[in-house]
Amino acid sequence: MTFSQPLPTIDPARYAAIERHFAHLLDAPSLFVLQGEAIVPLEAVARGIGRAGSRALNIVTGPYGEGFGKWLTDQGVEVENLRVPYNRAVRIGEVDDALGRGKPFDIVSVVHSEAATGATNPLDEIAALARSKGAISVVDAVASVGAEPLEIEAWALDVTIVSAQKALGGPAGVTGAAISDEGWAAIAANPSAPRNSALSLLDWREQWLATDHDVLPAIPNHLEMLALGETLDRVDAEGLANVIARHGAARDACRRGIRALGLDLWVENDSDAAAVATTVSVPAGLAVKELVAAVRSSFTGGPASIVGPAPGAPTQALRIGHTGLRASVEDVLIAVESLGLGLQSMGIDCNLGEAAAATVAD
Repeated sequence: MTFSQPLPTIDPARYAAIERHFAHLLDAPSLFVLQGEAIVPLEAVARGIGRAGSRALNIVTGPYGEGFGKWLTDQGVEVENLRVPYNRAVRIGEVDDALGRGKPFDIVSVVHSEAATGATNPLDEIAALARSKGAISVVDAVASVGAEPLEIEAWALDVTIVSAQKALGGPAGVTGAAISDEGWAAIAANPSAPRNSALSLLDWREQWLATDHDVLPAIPNHLEMLALGETLDRVDAEGLANVIARHGAARDACRRGIRALGLDLWVENDSDAAAVATTVSVPAGLAVKELVAAVRSSFTGGPASIVGPAPGAPTQALRIGHTGLRASVEDVLIAVESLGLGLQSMGIDCNLGEAAAATVAD
């Protein structure tokens, strides 16, 4: 393969400027940018903070929470998984009860929004409760940033992983990490925290954060980092609050439309519903893949439908991914109408007119 023009690169100064832009956008001065899709920094956090003999309360409301608990267990952490049904958020009383049982916990880990199931957890309350019990909060905010209110500094979150790949509509190959002084102290105190490794957060602190930012400690993903810079410019132009409001409007429109079709929402309570995706229970007797295929054949927006099978645990559910640039009432309307047409093609009666009217209603 040959290229007519040299591929763009990025120097440390440009990298640092994009990093500062990301931190400023989220009002999180401690934020820095790591290389790799979010799953890599999330594992790095688990390996870095997971000290053998420590205790962690891992809140599990979907498949991503399950995975983080397994990484902590691999590190020798005594993990108590607080599992709740995947069709709702955790209740703060459940977290309080769990923290009050047995020996104190060192870590409380939680996924803010579960993109797989469409539920959002009460992060501000969870973080405050964790801090009151002397525990470090570890937050997967990959799906929530840009879709939900996220106050990293104001809520005193200790370790937070964010990415532009979902609600911000940006690249997947670079990921933000915001770590408080308490979070860094916990990682530094862990004798098994990775060093000289792609999973080493301490290497990044010593070789980048504690330096003049003139030498990058790793070969950066040039194109992904430049794409992140362009994404941040676009989000600034729209306004982060407006991006969040747009996602909320898309969620609410989708839920109105789904109910008007006569279908059951996977996450029943509106207060639990995530703004990045709406998960829908598929009527008994219908195969999810067949219904999705019927929906996509009716989809007027082309093959890249935002309707698909729900990943992870909800095996009898489909998901409408109103995320990023597709977080609009217009996109949701097409999805709801196409879902209705797909249902009708499979012999399920529904009123498309009522569903469309409900979707666009204020």
